[in-house]
Amino acid sequence: METMENGKTKLPIYGQNGARKADLDIDKELAEFEAAERAALGLNGAPRTHWVDNNPQTFTRSQREHTTILAGGLTQAHDLFVTAGLRGLGYHVEALDCPDTLALSFGKEFGNRGQCNPTYFTVGNLIKHLVQLRDEKGLSRDEIVKNYLFVTAGACGPCRFGTYVTEYRKALRDAGFDGFRVMLFQQQGGLKQATGEDAGLEMNPRFFGKVLMAILSGDVLNALGYRIRPYETKRGATDEAIKKSKESIRSALENNTSILRALWQARRAMGTVEVDRSIVKPKVSVIGEFWAMTTEGDGNYGLQRFLETEGAEVDIQLVTAWLLFMLWEQRWDTKQRMTLRTEDKARKGLAGVNVRKKLVALWVGEKVIRGWFHSYAALIGLKDYHLPDMDLIADTARDYYNNHLRGGEGHMEVGKLILNVQRKKATMTLSVKPFGCMPSSGVSDGVQSLITEKFPGSIFCPIETSGDGAVNVYSRVQMMLFKARKAAEDEFREALDKNGLSIESFKERLSKKNKWTQSLWYPRHTVASTAANTVFEVA
Repeated sequence: METMENGKTKLPIYGQNGARKADLDIDKELAEFEAAERAALGLNGAPRTHWVDNNPQTFTRSQREHTTILAGGLTQAHDLFVTAGLRGLGYHVEALDCPDTLALSFGKEFGNRGQCNPTYFTVGNLIKHLVQLRDEKGLSRDEIVKNYLFVTAGACGPCRFGTYVTEYRKALRDAGFDGFRVMLFQQQGGLKQATGEDAGLEMNPRFFGKVLMAILSGDVLNALGYRIRPYETKRGATDEAIKKSKESIRSALENNTSILRALWQARRAMGTVEVDRSIVKPKVSVIGEFWAMTTEGDGNYGLQRFLETEGAEVDIQLVTAWLLFMLWEQRWDTKQRMTLRTEDKARKGLAGVNVRKKLVALWVGEKVIRGWFHSYAALIGLKDYHLPDMDLIADTARDYYNNHLRGGEGHMEVGKLILNVQRKKATMTLSVKPFGCMPSSGVSDGVQSLITEKFPGSIFCPIETSGDGAVNVYSRVQMMLFKARKAAEDEFREALDKNGLSIESFKERLSKKNKWTQSLWYPRHTVASTAANTVFEVA
């Protein structure tokens, strides 16, 4: 084999007598073979280009009059209040239904394989709504694309939620709604997301103020409802009061009237429910992946109501706590990076940033949120409710889960479980994780098993939601609830013994003071269950 002057390779060919007959140009032969194969495979046409996401997001001020914004994804109260608040700003807004199994089937039909459960439910829920507009209301595809858009939140960390918007557009295209606009606002983007004077959706202080009012209103109403409903003496009375309260708050947000007056009206409605807090019930703290523990429908098998029907009081996690966690992340990251020796020009770096000013702004932001929340809670009658201390949760979880790790709720799941046991905040902790959620699965299946060994008094039940298998999930929860009920009963008897009371004398004392039988009264925290705390309060 020889190399020719032009760099090509030639292979000598010899005859039978050993004489050299000719040279074979290998490069030429390979080129001819490649050309023949490309022609056979049809690869000689126009050069191929990679797929590009066109990302249609044009929404101008002039389009507001004929454009309806679709929103949803939190609790039913939050979705109602957020849409009402945006209507109060002059937008046409509709809330999507709570995602159900039909939404799941749409999500699986048009979504990519291997997505997490919240993706299937939320993406499918949007597709389901658009199909209803087309098939039931008779709107054409062009009318829907022109007159509707969807607003959703951006990524929360290294999980599939970061690809939600692209997943929405892929499913929309395959479902026949190519070009439908999905508007994204980043959870930590702040006012930097304002898109100019001609922006159809102005993310200005008024926008975020109305959204915050809606979130806080939904939180205090939900928290109060879950406090009262397990102890109502007339079935359905709490839901009826919540219905009236929702209407008062919705009207205030939509018509730009006093939200404080609306919360006071809600207080009067909720205060009419008759309760009996001598009933012994285990308190179940629901934690886990944000969407799965927040939604109230088929996405988590309606776990909140199922727990109540099984005789439990549910301690829900508020959206406000998520806002505080995001502020904590910003503050903690800033303190970690501010000591770097070289200029920090990373995506969230501090190059050119006034660190002191940023930390002060984050501190003020947290104080504002906490102040607003407690003001709303006081007005609606949600007494003695404590928002989580994010520094305490981080410090508690640090030895078991690195605070640097992000995705899902990060270290919060670990910290919450430990504090629930150490400080007797709940009888049982139920961790809800959706099928395919990588961050939550790593915590619930991995780290939490160590926590339950370190804290043997914990009653911990991790469950996975996939849209089916509700019977299996309910069965697991019921088995753990048996332990929780026994623990709550033991705690109640111990409280009676410690205070020298019998059940009869306790109930007699309870009936003598009017405030102890009112729905807006709630015993101070001493142990986990409300009945036992009531014993300490009465004694």
